[in-house]
Amino acid sequence: MVQESTDPVTFPALLMHHAQARGPRPAIREKDLGIWQTLTWAQVAAEVRRVAAGLADLGVAAGEHVAVVGENRPRLYMAMMAAQCLGAIPVPLYQDAVADEMTFVLQDAQVGVVVVEDQEQLDKMLEVSDRCPALRALVFDDPRGLRHYDDPRLLSWGALLARGDERTRRQPDEVDARMAAIRSEDTAAMFYTSGTTGKPKGVVLSHLALIDRARVIERFEGLTDREDVLAYLPPAWIGQNMFSYTQFLTTGFTVNHPESPDTVSIDMRDIGPTYYFAPPRVLEDLLTRVMIRMEDAGRVKRWLFDRAMRLARRVGTRILDADGTVGVWDRCKYALGNALVYGPLRNTLGMSRVRVAYTAGEAIGPDLFVFYRSIGINLKQLYGSTETSVFVCVQANGQVRDDTVGPPCDGVEIRVAANGEIQLRSPGLFTGYYQNPEATEASYTDDGWYHTGDAGYLDADGQLKIIDRAKDVGRLADDSLFAPKYIENKLKFFPFIKEVVAFGADRPEVCAFINIDLEAVGNWAERRGLPYAGYTDLASKDEVYALIRDCVEQVNRDLAQDPKMAASQVVRFLILHKELDPDDDELTRTRKVRRAFIAQKYGVLVDALFAGLSSQYIETEVKFEDGRIGRIAADLRIESAAVAKPEPLKKVA
Repeated sequence: MVQESTDPVTFPALLMHHAQARGPRPAIREKDLGIWQTLTWAQVAAEVRRVAAGLADLGVAAGEHVAVVGENRPRLYMAMMAAQCLGAIPVPLYQDAVADEMTFVLQDAQVGVVVVEDQEQLDKMLEVSDRCPALRALVFDDPRGLRHYDDPRLLSWGALLARGDERTRRQPDEVDARMAAIRSEDTAAMFYTSGTTGKPKGVVLSHLALIDRARVIERFEGLTDREDVLAYLPPAWIGQNMFSYTQFLTTGFTVNHPESPDTVSIDMRDIGPTYYFAPPRVLEDLLTRVMIRMEDAGRVKRWLFDRAMRLARRVGTRILDADGTVGVWDRCKYALGNALVYGPLRNTLGMSRVRVAYTAGEAIGPDLFVFYRSIGINLKQLYGSTETSVFVCVQANGQVRDDTVGPPCDGVEIRVAANGEIQLRSPGLFTGYYQNPEATEASYTDDGWYHTGDAGYLDADGQLKIIDRAKDVGRLADDSLFAPKYIENKLKFFPFIKEVVAFGADRPEVCAFINIDLEAVGNWAERRGLPYAGYTDLASKDEVYALIRDCVEQVNRDLAQDPKMAASQVVRFLILHKELDPDDDELTRTRKVRRAFIAQKYGVLVDALFAGLSSQYIETEVKFEDGRIGRIAADLRIESAAVAKPEPLKKVA
């Protein structure tokens, strides 16, 4: 006879389980005024009950959407838990979104109650409230700057708790009764897609889908309640939400909230997370800072770093994978490098205690991936999306490769369609898009497989290889493969390059837009006594163009060694006069390139690149942080890059 599992199957049940089983253990830490404050599981559960009662007093009903806006703050996490305790549905919003972007979500989800972090987010809500008539209550965490606000809908966190206490006195069993009524198949949360095309869609996920995927990875990685996680990415992103909320409540480990986005690197060194998650852009930024510091180091330190990194690239990943082919002498040299270079570098990055690190969100460049693994950080790729509750494929220890995202996780089935698209079935799949049955139906094949929209294939070892987004993969005019993300990631490995957009589909060659990294190139310029007045001026310098051309030509030499990609070498490029920005709709809030929008917005530049022009004038509209609209004009220089000869195919004897 099979015994049924007694594991909690909803988020409220998980919270109460941890409060009982791990009551005095740390659940949440927050750094405030330089001091780490700790909340135990018992304290979190008690406060969540009070908040839930307060929300009930505001009329929050089962199935109603409660929006949450702000950075990673414990009270915002507890607001999400409290909403779930009532059978309501938390809808986290991106804190850096402008007010107009939030309007669509508030209207679409018919949000009546919003919990915000501070004055900045509250001002956005008040700005759009006349367009969102359903808004009836605005709860705020941080009261600074709000003394003279007198809108009757405003409610401080303390006032919400007081209402909850009063509600509990009147109806002491209400919250428990509503928690008991929640089923595993009920909606647990709704996340709005970042919308690379068209309006964002509300992705509806159940308790069952999210918790199932979290438990699969808990078993796969041997996660325990002793893990430390740093919550520093937008809570509205499903990746951060899975690692610092779903897995936090499933496994019962400790989540740490940094003091502010500006102190993340310091706070990470304080905590020393054991389980870490970062999208490629964060890993790129960390590497850029390392390279800047090494540029400023003395000659001996630079020599030692270069020698150590050459050794790490040769044997580091094999040592991490416990590969027995590494010789004793190389192991001894690597151990010395670990004492002098790799260990201090991991400590500088705050990764000394990392046992498992994941990267996801978009494809990571192989050079960047190998760098982290070569210095002893167990960085692995995973594959998934909002609609799949994140975890579709994960790399196993000892089987990590830079060109795959691992085999399917437990419970996931994958097939590759005739057009190369990856399709799947999984217990973690979403319930549907909110109030959008047409889009929900279109996301599945006729026989019930989910369209991922990604192109790739399963290799001989059963590991999934992602080539690019299916809609972005194309062919050059000579029918050679063109995978723009692959080229872009290679270029973004260089610390001087922040963003790249490659063009070439149905064209005779490949051309690219490049954004320089202002910090890295600015540091490089200052050390050479090169004056500049901001991004646009620096990007136009002859010396900077020469620097970027060298990076492009290094990538071209690398591409020439790959028979499939040799034809995709970058022939011409330009350095954009402004940084691509989510506020200008050029990137999503998770900083994915809106390729089609950029091609249309900068069509005159694309045409100039492929026409072989040496320069092109352009005026660009930009949005400032205060909502004002301005224009930036520049005469952009177009540079040619040397194309390397493809490697001849080796004959088999």
